[in-house]
Amino acid sequence: MAAEQGPPAIAGVRRSFVEARGVRFHVTEAGSGVPVLALHGWPQHHYTYRDLLADPPAGMRIIVPDLPGYGWSGAAPHRWAKDDVASDLFALMDALKIDEKVLLVGHDWGGFIGYRMILREPERFRGFLVMNMAHPWVPTKDILRQSWRFLAYQPLVAGLGVPLQTRTRFLDRLFETAAKGENAFDAETVEIFAGRFRDPGVARTGTDTYRTFLLKEVPASARNPETRRATVPIRALFGKNDAAVHYSLAAAETARADDYTVDFVSRCGHFIVDERPELVRAKLVELAAETGQRR
Repeated sequence: MAAEQGPPAIAGVRRSFVEARGVRFHVTEAGSGVPVLALHGWPQHHYTYRDLLADPPAGMRIIVPDLPGYGWSGAAPHRWAKDDVASDLFALMDALKIDEKVLLVGHDWGGFIGYRMILREPERFRGFLVMNMAHPWVPTKDILRQSWRFLAYQPLVAGLGVPLQTRTRFLDRLFETAAKGENAFDAETVEIFAGRFRDPGVARTGTDTYRTFLLKEVPASARNPETRRATVPIRALFGKNDAAVHYSLAAAETARADDYTVDFVSRCGHFIVDERPELVRAKLVELAAETGQRR
């Protein structure tokens, strides 16, 4: 059965299971040198970073965990509140004995969580590459202007997420239609991602990701908007044809950060890591060189 499949093959990687804060993390690594912690989003897992893992840039240790309950990681002993997941990841960093500053990479929910990590403990990071995710300082008027995008699918996933992911071809169609780059998702790759969500446990995690967001995190953010200022250098990449998250929500003009830049990528959708892996690699190498000089 698809739900029982093992992790997909990636040549040359190292795989391990690491216990941290009650989560049995499945971690895929490649290369050596500066630690790079790469975080995926929904509806994906570590395989979204397959190009970096199969051919890690020189001098980098690429570390890609499946987030709690996703991929082949065990479920978290808590609901999927993003601050709790950030705490899980800090515990994972400790368990991996990472004692130098990390380059953080995040796409989609991985980017959302990444922002919480660099704002909470900036001293642990040398730079943050974030892709197709709004920054946490978006003005309310801008969010309201684009809220129809979220309402088009998030309540559906939050409400009917388990049967939607396990019994229908919803995710297959999502991958087939959301990517704008040619050949970003062939049938095998779609099955590697969508097939994992036919496991009810993984589907529940995806559902809970959106439930906690809509029912708890959105109201909390409305009551207490983010006021912390980012001190870690942030480089954002954003596919302009993203139907789920509008690129205006990553605007540099509204970012409260000492060093934030954003590059908007034409003819690219939400899944920029899969659609434009060469661009992601180049931006990561550039950020590593820039922050290395600053040290």
